[in-house]
Amino acid sequence: MHEKSLKTAKGWLSFPYDKITQEKVKSLIEKGGEELIDSFYKELDFGTGGMRGIMGVGPNRINKYTIGRATQGLASTLVDLYKYQDISVAIAYDCRNNSNKLALSVAEVLTANGIKAYLFNSLRPTPELSFAVRELGCKGGVVITASHNPKEYNGFKVYGADGCQITSPFDTELIEKVRALSINDVNFNANKALIFGLGEEMDKTYLARLKTLSLSPESIKEQEDLPIVFTGIHGTGVVMVPKALEVFGFKNVTTVASQDVIDGSFPTVYSPNPEESSALEQAILLAKEKGAELVMGTDPDADRVGIAIPSPEGEYVLLNGNQTGSLLVNYLILRWAELGKIKGKEFVAKTIVTTDLIDKLAAAKKVSVYNTLTGFKHIGAIIKKLEGKKNFIGGGEESYGYLAGDFVRDKDAVMSCALIAEMVAWAKCSGKTLFNLMEEMYIEHGFYLEDLISITKQGRLGQEEISKKMTDLRNNPPKKIAGEDVLSVIDYLDSEKTGLPKSNVLQFITKKGTKITARPSGTEPKIKYYFSVQTHLNSKSEYLKTKKRLTKKIAKIQLEMNLNV
Repeated sequence: MHEKSLKTAKGWLSFPYDKITQEKVKSLIEKGGEELIDSFYKELDFGTGGMRGIMGVGPNRINKYTIGRATQGLASTLVDLYKYQDISVAIAYDCRNNSNKLALSVAEVLTANGIKAYLFNSLRPTPELSFAVRELGCKGGVVITASHNPKEYNGFKVYGADGCQITSPFDTELIEKVRALSINDVNFNANKALIFGLGEEMDKTYLARLKTLSLSPESIKEQEDLPIVFTGIHGTGVVMVPKALEVFGFKNVTTVASQDVIDGSFPTVYSPNPEESSALEQAILLAKEKGAELVMGTDPDADRVGIAIPSPEGEYVLLNGNQTGSLLVNYLILRWAELGKIKGKEFVAKTIVTTDLIDKLAAAKKVSVYNTLTGFKHIGAIIKKLEGKKNFIGGGEESYGYLAGDFVRDKDAVMSCALIAEMVAWAKCSGKTLFNLMEEMYIEHGFYLEDLISITKQGRLGQEEISKKMTDLRNNPPKKIAGEDVLSVIDYLDSEKTGLPKSNVLQFITKKGTKITARPSGTEPKIKYYFSVQTHLNSKSEYLKTKKRLTKKIAKIQLEMNLNV
């Protein structure tokens, strides 16, 4: 393995690689060790949505050359599909180190291949890119982002003409093109006359469209001074979320000044992931000072949002992605019903690892539910498939990503922040808090509690370990979970039984509805275990006791599974 890596590394010591790259490679060779091996032992995987990895030199890292090769593959695929008929691609990037330079490299390679590039003039949220693709009639889109990954990461995410992350057959054609290319096939000779800037005009159009999703403008008018604290955690959220809240009518929004600073090193947080409780610590401190009734924080590319709300005991509590998603879908369905918008052709969509409470909420109002594989592109694909036949109310995934309407085709935290704030205002007009709404939802439809354990295994050896964990679980599935008989085992590699594309996911469901899911991440060096338990909630006074009982049940399951975190 070392000899192979060394041979590959030596190939990076000459043209077309630039002098700075060559010097960095030379240094790695001199140092040797696992970093050299991991950087050069293979090519960075180009998956169905693009690629993501640690920044650095080598074919297994994100850099100008791996991004250039991916872009050349995209250019060749688009040319084959559209035969040079007015092909254009929109490009956005987030706050990460090198994102702006890598985005420019994408524009340069595309224009070198005769493709018009619409490049945002500064960082923008990923969902605005999805919107821009559709608004401009582009044949594709690219975002340079690693979403909520650690600061060492960056990535290349590809969108189709529908504004959705690419799906079959486009994705397989693109993957084949990229894998067939060598670095010498990449055309870096930009045609700068084909690069066009995007900025404030697109922002205004996007915000105006977001405003059309408002379902309770009268509630916002009554509660326009609702105290809200927001943080973009050094990322793109600060560019658009405060503007979206203002457009909706909120006038008392405070941002976390230290985290308004755009910085790809994320200096004030351990992780820029709103799924991590520590990411919202500064926002919650500010909320206590301001008496805020809602705290929201978005990840670096603003497609995910985490929230905190005051509990009846007066403490701020963080909601997980399933709780926020359930509340938001419940609000959307209730308001659609109250406004007479449900006609029998409405639907919501969610992923297979997202709470089944959403299925119950939809069934209560005779709204269809579509369950998809993990990854928002599958929800986008359902929206496209049903376009003109059914109306998409909203939906999302447990990993803090939500969407309403159909003019954006990816999870949208800008939109979600505005709608969540509206939901809080709507509740307050009835003398309720968001926490009260959650209690009422559980009393009516069942108390669902979910948890997630995510185990990171870096590098080549880590990938092997993750693969072994899935093999062992597949060969030796549990017969009982927390004393409950396992009623069904769903292996998503069997597409005939699931009706979905093949995916390396295992699900175990008991007679009482307890559900365990195991899934290697498609974008990170992780294996994820999802836990879902449920019971009845008889009254608000029993909320804490019931939650404690369900929390203990999840802990027992995790102990039984001996996950070796």
